Amino acid sequence: MKFSPSTLQIICAGESEGGVQVWSQIKVETLFRQDQFIIQSNSNNEITCEVQTEPLLQALRSASASPDITFKLAKRGDVAVFCFDIQVQSRQGKRMEITHDVRVRILRPSEVSALKEPLCPEPDVNIILPPLAKMRTVVERMAKLSSIVGFSASLSGLVKLEIGTEVVGVETVWENCQIPEINGQDPQQAADENGQQPYFTALVSIRSLLKFLTSYVVSTTTIASICQAHCVILYVFVGEMHEAGAVLTFYIPSRTDEAAE
Repeated sequence: MKFSPSTLQIICAGESEGGVQVWSQIKVETLFRQDQFIIQSNSNNEITCEVQTEPLLQALRSASASPDITFKLAKRGDVAVFCFDIQVQSRQGKRMEITHDVRVRILRPSEVSALKEPLCPEPDVNIILPPLAKMRTVVERMAKLSSIVGFSASLSGLVKLEIGTEVVGVETVWENCQIPEINGQDPQQAADENGQQPYFTALVSIRSLLKFLTSYVVSTTTIASICQAHCVILYVFVGEMHEAGAVLTFYIPSRTDEAAE
C-alpha cells in the first residue's frame, strides 16, 4: 500500500495463482475526510508499506458498520502497525470503542523503486465490457468444464468467452459493446476481405478471471485491453470514467496452448 497526499495505491504483485497482478489507485477523498487526512514523511510525503490481507480484512469487517473510524500508522514498541479506532454501539445502545492493530512493514526506498507495473505491448483492441455480474455467471458455468478460457474481442464491438475441450465446446458472445476512444483506436481498421473485424484473443486461467470478476460489486464501467496471445488488462472504474473515485487495474497473463490442453 502506498499513501501519498492525494492517492492511495493498493498493489498485489506477489506470487499468485495464474500470475494475476492488481494495481489500484484510489483518490484520498473516496476513503478519507480530506480535511482530516494528514501524511508526512521524509520521502516526499509518501509512505509505502506491506501488509497481510487477512488481518487487514478482519479490521475492515469490524469497521464496516461504524460511522466513525480513525485510521493511523503507529508504532507498538519496534513494530509498525495500522491502528483502527472504531466507534460502535452495543445492543444496549452504549457507545463503545474497538481498536484493531494490523502489523505492517515499511518498505525501504530500494524496495519501493523495484515496484513496477508489468510491461505489456500496445493493446490490439480496447473495449467496454458488458456488466461484470453477467459475465461472472457465464464464467462460473464454464469453470465446471475447463480451467482455461479464450477471452476475445473485436473492433466491431463483440466480446467472446470460449472454452474447448476434447468433449465439449462452449462460447458466449456479447454484441454492441462500446469501443472507447483510446490512443486513436479506429474501429474501421484491420477488417478482413469480407469487411468483418477479426477477434483478438488471449487464453487465460478461469480462476484468474473469476478473481477479477469479483470486482463486479464496485464496477461502474470496465475496459478490457487485449494484447493478442500475451495478456488481458482490465480497468475497473469505481464511479463514472472521467470522475472515478478509484481505478482497479488487473493484469492477467495469457496461457500457452500447451497449458490449455
